[in-house]
Amino acid sequence: MMATLPTEVPVVDFLDRVHHKVRRADADTLVSMMSEVSGQPPVMWGPSIIGFGHLHYRHPTGTEGDMPGIAFSPRATQLVLYVLTGPPEGDTLLARLGKHTTGKVCLYLKTLADVDLAVLRAIVERAWQENTTAGHCVVCH
Repeated sequence: MMATLPTEVPVVDFLDRVHHKVRRADADTLVSMMSEVSGQPPVMWGPSIIGFGHLHYRHPTGTEGDMPGIAFSPRATQLVLYVLTGPPEGDTLLARLGKHTTGKVCLYLKTLADVDLAVLRAIVERAWQENTTAGHCVVCH
């Protein structure tokens, strides 16, 4: 779940400020991959998240909001991908991915060179499918 909203800031303007050469190249790869998977253009969500698609979610408690279907952020020390839709324990795709760490909805990568890009794409495809089919943030429930 994110507390950010889409902005009018061009994604290319944000990416031009990513000075780490590897992180910038990885961000370009992720923009291409996530655009292909989602069929949606990249949009800035808040100051640092690049999202694809737009979902409205509602918790059983009544709390609701908006989020992208899939997203990532090229942070200073790692890439943060908002693509996890279930607990990482026992996830066979994550087991095959390569070097990574996880949070509740986040997949953390130092560089794309550390992972199998086909497996990463499958994770991104699963997140897009599950989030958009459910019509809400599946991990918010």
